[in-house]
Amino acid sequence: MNSNIFNKKTGVDANASIIMAIDPGSIKMGWAVIKVAPGNTPPELIAMGTLLLSSYKDIYQRLEKIHSTVLELIGLHHPGSFAIEAPFFGKNVQSMLKLGRAQGVAIAAAMQHALGVTEYSPKKVKQSVTGNGNASKEQVWKMLQQVFTIEQSPKYYDASDALAVALCHHYQSRFLPGTKKAMKNWEEFLAKNEDRVVKTRPSAKK
Repeated sequence: MNSNIFNKKTGVDANASIIMAIDPGSIKMGWAVIKVAPGNTPPELIAMGTLLLSSYKDIYQRLEKIHSTVLELIGLHHPGSFAIEAPFFGKNVQSMLKLGRAQGVAIAAAMQHALGVTEYSPKKVKQSVTGNGNASKEQVWKMLQQVFTIEQSPKYYDASDALAVALCHHYQSRFLPGTKKAMKNWEEFLAKNEDRVVKTRPSAKK
């Protein structure tokens, strides 16, 4: 069952990239899909929601539901990249095992569609979105509201956590090796950045 789904119809843009992100969990799984257009256009929220799994008593039923839901979302939105939050290291071994399995089946679904998978730690996500690796979920959500111009608050923060992972991936992708071509010399930089050059008049000869 999906809860609190934001779903926005967007126009088709062949040049835009679609990012899908998952906040894994064995009780609730958050997911989000955003569209990123070329240039400095702000990213756009396509859809987000939370898969509720508490009604499935068997852990393997939950894992199957996670896998099938991720496959369904990929088939619906056709993302070009897939990002997921990495499990944090806690003291409860059983909880860690369940979370790791939930993450694993979500990744398997992405790999089934030949999608590249990128993992981000919770601290990295918060740092990328808010500038503070120790930010609260409320602080993360307030920043997401500003970036995506969202008024309605999610019923579960699992969905907003997934949206934060998607935004983190967008930010990080801009700085991955090969995404920017290095300038060969100063003249090339000036030629490509004329708007950043301040021109002054030559001083009059005395």
